[in-house]
Amino acid sequence: MIPVPVVVTVLGGWCAVYLADTLLKSSNSLKASYEDWLLTYGLSVSPFHLRWQTALFNRQFYNWGRWRPKFLYLWFSVGMVFGIVAMFGSVILLGKTLLQTLTQMLTEAPKAQNDRMLQVVVSVPSSDLCLRTVPGVNLPISQLTYFFSAILISGVIHEVGHGVAAIREQVRFNGFGIFIFIVYPGAFVDLFTTHLQLISPVQQLRIFCAGVWHNFVLGVASFMVLFLLPAILFPFYYTGVGALVTEVAEDSPANGPRGLFVGDLVTNLQDCPVYNVEDWNSCLGDISEKSQVGYCVSAATLQQLSFPARVYRRLDGTVECCSNNSLTDICFSYSNKLDSHLYACLPARKVIEASKVCRTNMDCHKDFVPSFCVTPSLENQTRLIRVKHPPHIDMLYVGHPMHLQYTVSLSSFVPRQNFLSIDLPVVIETFCKYLISLSGALAVINAVPCFALDGQWILNSFLEATLSSLIVEKQNRELVGFLILLAGSALLAANVALGLWMVTAR
Repeated sequence: MIPVPVVVTVLGGWCAVYLADTLLKSSNSLKASYEDWLLTYGLSVSPFHLRWQTALFNRQFYNWGRWRPKFLYLWFSVGMVFGIVAMFGSVILLGKTLLQTLTQMLTEAPKAQNDRMLQVVVSVPSSDLCLRTVPGVNLPISQLTYFFSAILISGVIHEVGHGVAAIREQVRFNGFGIFIFIVYPGAFVDLFTTHLQLISPVQQLRIFCAGVWHNFVLGVASFMVLFLLPAILFPFYYTGVGALVTEVAEDSPANGPRGLFVGDLVTNLQDCPVYNVEDWNSCLGDISEKSQVGYCVSAATLQQLSFPARVYRRLDGTVECCSNNSLTDICFSYSNKLDSHLYACLPARKVIEASKVCRTNMDCHKDFVPSFCVTPSLENQTRLIRVKHPPHIDMLYVGHPMHLQYTVSLSSFVPRQNFLSIDLPVVIETFCKYLISLSGALAVINAVPCFALDGQWILNSFLEATLSSLIVEKQNRELVGFLILLAGSALLAANVALGLWMVTAR
């Protein structure tokens, strides 16, 4: 849940701003000078909403709008086609997501979601739309800087698209601004409405679709940077040699004198080689899904290391044969020709080091030396994992594989020089992922034919451009548009409401 101090700080801050604004506007001596100050700096204050507008960038916008007219015509014409396709596609996407959410709500065992994937309100993290991330609820506090920065940049690029397209279509540009709503930043452009209404529907479509188009381009550009990052950073970082540990949480099971440390290079998980972070996640996923592997131990070594212990069953049916106070010994199970359920309490490190991984006794037959495949007898979902991070001694981890995955941060990039930051590639990767998700989300949501979004104006202009000959009366065309907007708004509202319910209530 959202930390109470954060809620108090946000609410208290907005109350203080609104109270100060109210007092200054009601003061006989300060009202005039305060309102002049707001007007001079283009500021406006309302409950939970702070807005700043300026004409400082008008010249730059006009320069952009007049740069290479033929190229801009082609650019925004392609954007117009994309916006129209996105409008229809967003409805299909929202409909599919709504059905999936309803199905998940009605099933007793909902399909597990990938918690490591970014899922943000108005976000497109994968093949479907997930309206399910609330800062402080299921978005880590440490990620808020990426989150809000990506929102702001995506919003600015979106509005730059509208502004440049409007100037290219000879619509007067009044100014550019930034706002904060509660904690969410955004941007806007102020266009002369009369000019906008006088141009043709196709020209309007180029303007209204430009924001969606620019968000799509930003997402593609971010994806290309993410994809080419190994080549971009090749002079400074190399990849393909392992996963570099960049952070270990204080409460992580991997934290300790024989655990992982920042700067360690993980090369293996059990017998699964690790060349990058994707391999680390894949290996942990395989370890979690498959049964616990065993280790080949000769009969002589088994007899030498084992010692008598009381065997008892845990509540989940698994067997324990070591003292609860032991930090180095683990109960192992094995079988011989006479008995298939034998147990021995053995020192874990001595058993595992220099041992071959196995599944059955057949895997251990070598040089005619009697050997057994001993398997850790652990609770359900718990695994014994051998983590290799040379030149250090192997880490032996006992616990759920996902706990190791969530509490250890890694990078695929290894610095070529000691003075290079190990965090820089991670910062770039994370920021690109947020830009892809949030910019794509802004494109999808704004394309929805919904009241107060770009989709409303895209739909109206599209209907005017296509139905004017079929439906002669403008009033009838407006009625058709109103009904479509009503359905689109209901669809979007249902997705947002159910998505937030899935996050907060479950």
